[in-house]
Amino acid sequence: MKGSFSKILILVLVNSLYSISQANENTHNQGAIYYNIRNFGAKGDGLSKDTHCVQNTIDSCFAHGGGTVYFPPGIYLCGTIHLKSNIELFLDHGSEIRMSKDNEDFDPYEKLDFKTAGDKETSFFHYSLILGEDLEHIAILGTGVINGNRTKRGGPKPIALKSCNQVYIKDITLKNAPNYNISMLGTDFVTISGVTILNGFSDGIDPDGCKNVRISDCYIDTFDDAIVPKASFSLGFLRSVENMTVTNCILASNCNAFKFGTESGGGFKNVTISNCAVIARKVGKPADSGIALESVDGAEIDGITISNISMAKIISPIFLRLGNRGRDMATPVPGYLRNVIITNITATGASQASIIAGIPDYPVENVTINNIRISYAGGGSFDGRIESVPELIKEYPDSDMFGTIPSWGFYVRHAKNLILKDLNLSSEHPDKRHAFIFEDVGCLKLEALNVPVGEGATPPLYFRDVRQAIISGCLIPANQLLFIDVPENQKDEIQWIWNGKTMNR
Repeated sequence: MKGSFSKILILVLVNSLYSISQANENTHNQGAIYYNIRNFGAKGDGLSKDTHCVQNTIDSCFAHGGGTVYFPPGIYLCGTIHLKSNIELFLDHGSEIRMSKDNEDFDPYEKLDFKTAGDKETSFFHYSLILGEDLEHIAILGTGVINGNRTKRGGPKPIALKSCNQVYIKDITLKNAPNYNISMLGTDFVTISGVTILNGFSDGIDPDGCKNVRISDCYIDTFDDAIVPKASFSLGFLRSVENMTVTNCILASNCNAFKFGTESGGGFKNVTISNCAVIARKVGKPADSGIALESVDGAEIDGITISNISMAKIISPIFLRLGNRGRDMATPVPGYLRNVIITNITATGASQASIIAGIPDYPVENVTINNIRISYAGGGSFDGRIESVPELIKEYPDSDMFGTIPSWGFYVRHAKNLILKDLNLSSEHPDKRHAFIFEDVGCLKLEALNVPVGEGATPPLYFRDVRQAIISGCLIPANQLLFIDVPENQKDEIQWIWNGKTMNR
């Protein structure tokens, strides 16, 4: 009798423990039901393809009203996974979704019923690992890994979201991606936080035509641009990027750390970038630019604030370009680049001047650059005529597009209502070029510039066709014989405020 009672007690305890275990596997800590992919047959051994098991888990979760799809520790080899509304993917510590290397495991490129000049990475979304389209309330969370499982560019996107709403991506790591790591098109109310991107062969985070986007506390290491909002024609119509914040990120790129992209005919409005560190990658060349704001396909850039950015080993710290390439435009017409504030920037190891360049009759407008500290390599020279720098109105924008620049600090051409205040520039080696060149600039205010003595008789500032300029409070070295070079017939356009110090021209 006593033995039978013991057996019954043991059986009850085992059943109780099993029930608790099942409850732990199938319920979220907060009480919401979630679905363990292992219970749907996923192996997680890195060899078996788990695509169908993962998809069945998502489908079951969706059929029961949504919840969390749980990835326990293991390596899950997958092709295209279709997200659904009200689904959270939770990648636990030690879990990895690994891209299959078999191309047939992925959805093909979708067929578009319109023509677009955009490249495949920008235009197509179905060829991806985690795909969401026309969804709402979706999340990808956890400390697990999404592994692109590639060694070069060209392959599926790890995360592709098209026309979605209410998206939350947090704490995951993506690595070895052959395409845009996190690619979003026409997707609104997005929060991306604490994401780590390693060894990306393409872009890091690409919000294309997205509104109300928050990106914070991310580490991004990619060959191509780290964060690059776009406003392309990939929806068959143009849609602006609006109401976007980027903060507290560390960015490493061989191209641009932060860039408003090419292939963008829509707008970029009400965007802030703050408190970010731009660092050099361990492989490849230095980044082309730390900050690149570009409109060459009709994009309208308006209302941008950038502050508290540190950069190291950047070719050109700041690059602002308005051109007229005109992709996806029947008749190319320039957009505009205006109302930009850039403040509290430090950069070391720069090898080329920062550039602000519009085109004739289409200036970059209303730009304020304040409290800047940049250290350049220096040691350069320029043998040609300053006005010989090509316009390249229809060319792809990049900080090295003009070749050798005739200034080593800032090169400004075709600009209006420009304020440069409290700029401290230094060069490791003496440079034979001007520190600043201003050409075709209207309403220019320069205040508290501090630059070293130019090599030889080269004045730090060069003006050509500058209209309505005010210069004040600049720190002029005692042995600087010539501070500014300005044509004789344009002297009356400049108001000099030298605190009692008179300079020769």
